[in-house]
Amino acid sequence: MRYFQYAAIAIALSSLPALGQQYPTRPIRMLIPFPAGSAADIIARAMEPAMRERLGQALVVDNRGGAGGNIAAELTAKSPADGYTLMMATIGTHAINVNLYSKINFNPQKDFTPITLVGDSPNALVVHPTVPVKTVKDFIALAKARPGVLNCGHSGAGTTVHLSGELFGVMAGVKLVQVPYKGASESLTALLSGETDLQFASLSSAIPLIQAGRLRALGVTSPKRSPSLPDLPTIAEAALPGFEAVAWYGVVGPANLPANVVATIHKSALATLAQPDVKKRLFGSGVEVRTLGPDEFTRYIASETQRWAKVVKASGARVN
Repeated sequence: MRYFQYAAIAIALSSLPALGQQYPTRPIRMLIPFPAGSAADIIARAMEPAMRERLGQALVVDNRGGAGGNIAAELTAKSPADGYTLMMATIGTHAINVNLYSKINFNPQKDFTPITLVGDSPNALVVHPTVPVKTVKDFIALAKARPGVLNCGHSGAGTTVHLSGELFGVMAGVKLVQVPYKGASESLTALLSGETDLQFASLSSAIPLIQAGRLRALGVTSPKRSPSLPDLPTIAEAALPGFEAVAWYGVVGPANLPANVVATIHKSALATLAQPDVKKRLFGSGVEVRTLGPDEFTRYIASETQRWAKVVKASGARVN
């Protein structure tokens, strides 16, 4: 009898590691570093239904905007490494802010586990319809004639919406007044009302407004034309050769995530992003699906950090 008791205990104990590896067993929180309506928010919500179906648990989208995305990034970095807090990282939170802010309370290359790159999206130089220009060259001429007069709204320091404007100013030799807002919705509302004159808006936010004729698009910030707006020239071809500022997005978690968690999320994300309906929804928002595995994504973050360090330095931008 005692032998069978010991055998039963041994079998129970041997099953504990397998049970411990089961993931997920409860809803997963996905922190979004910007408010609702931002590109990161749109991407996460487009992926959520299919991710939920594959994971068997809800992916709860939690918008924690502020400080250029640093609030959500810090929350993620300090969360337990159990896979139940993830983040839709952006080029700002993981490549730009470390160069732009005088102090941040996380290290983008040491305090996170990169899981997968999701996609990227250019910005579009858009102006209020009352601004008397129709091309990038027209706009540069107007900005030179009105130095320090044209207000350029953006959705937070460190975003490509912000630094696209800074880079444009440096390359075009013009002075734009940078006006920060809490997020994409607020900055676009200001532009639509005429409170600001222009913005380097994310395509995901700007496309509906461009198509409705409420904003005039002059050019995109990518090296190639966007398939979402094929008739819109790039800023590089229109006036400033070499100009490039493309936002990217990817899923990360706190440092030291278990390998099975990384593998589960990565596999689920790849399958989700391969779905035609998800790709179509993202494409309609100006986001092209582009994936990288955990190791590739880690190296990509490091290279992007170095590249944007040069842009920040050249622009003279700094946030205390």
